[in-house]
Amino acid sequence: MAAAPLVLAVLVVTVGVAAAMAEGGKLRQGYYEQSCPRAEQIVKHYVERHIPHAPSVAATLIRTHFHDCFVRGCDASVLLNATGGGEAEKDATPNLTLRGFAFLDRVKALLEQECPGVVSCADILALASRDAVGVIGGPFWRVPTGRRDGRVSIKQEALDQIPAPTMNFTDLLTSFRAKGLDLADLVWLSGAHTIGISHCNSFTERLYNFTGRGGPEDADPSLDAEYAANLRRTKCTTPTDNTTIVEMDPGSFLTFDTSYYRGLLKRRGLFQSDAALITDAAARADVESVAKGPSEVFFQVFARSMVRMGMIEVKTGGEGEIRRHCAIVNS
Repeated sequence: MAAAPLVLAVLVVTVGVAAAMAEGGKLRQGYYEQSCPRAEQIVKHYVERHIPHAPSVAATLIRTHFHDCFVRGCDASVLLNATGGGEAEKDATPNLTLRGFAFLDRVKALLEQECPGVVSCADILALASRDAVGVIGGPFWRVPTGRRDGRVSIKQEALDQIPAPTMNFTDLLTSFRAKGLDLADLVWLSGAHTIGISHCNSFTERLYNFTGRGGPEDADPSLDAEYAANLRRTKCTTPTDNTTIVEMDPGSFLTFDTSYYRGLLKRRGLFQSDAALITDAAARADVESVAKGPSEVFFQVFARSMVRMGMIEVKTGGEGEIRRHCAIVNS
């Protein structure tokens, strides 16, 4: 009997990937087999060599991939530096704590040595995210490739389109549906918070000023009171702290597992957007099913949703370009 959920999960992933492949147009697995046969191997080897020494980078790679795909599609626009006095996506508040840019630049340099002008930064980000999850014990999934890199990056678009940690369930689902994703994707992609970290200023209002009255007595009632008190005592000791780092899945933030979902059911999700997942009956049912099941089930559905996310508004064929340097458009 125990094997049944796994079989169902595999079927869900297979169907989900097939649908995503259809939506993704010209993306396909093995896109670089002829033009750069060692491309995926080069990415994988670099990730496997370096992530064990800096496992928290896995979380920032997934987050960078997510933030990239939600603005102009998965085109590596989040990696671009600002030019001409303007501000780029990476200058927007949600992206100021991303820190995987140098890591990705080094991977790109290796691929440029191997196959100049062939492998896009968008594909590198998708592949490195997948491989980093695998290194820290998470699932493996096949990444369709063939993305092209965008040439435009605008700060305001990131502010407008990246889901905020203060969103309620309705706003979250609206944001995901606007990108062609669904309720299940929202629940499963949120599971990446199992390896996430945050800064106090992303959720401090839940601890000190939820209704505007101020003070520790004005905490978010949907947050477990004991957990909130512990955060105020040991982590976010003042309402103005914007530097202290907090694990999103305490005690397990370097392990890709289902403890994030078990924390949600104990009302210990760090963000309002985490807590929102158990305010909707269908989403809560998904959370409960994966929290009680074997980790393999979560691995399968998470992988399915990562493939779907990686297909958002991709540029292919003659669209965009293959950047030589991920932070700069080609001249």
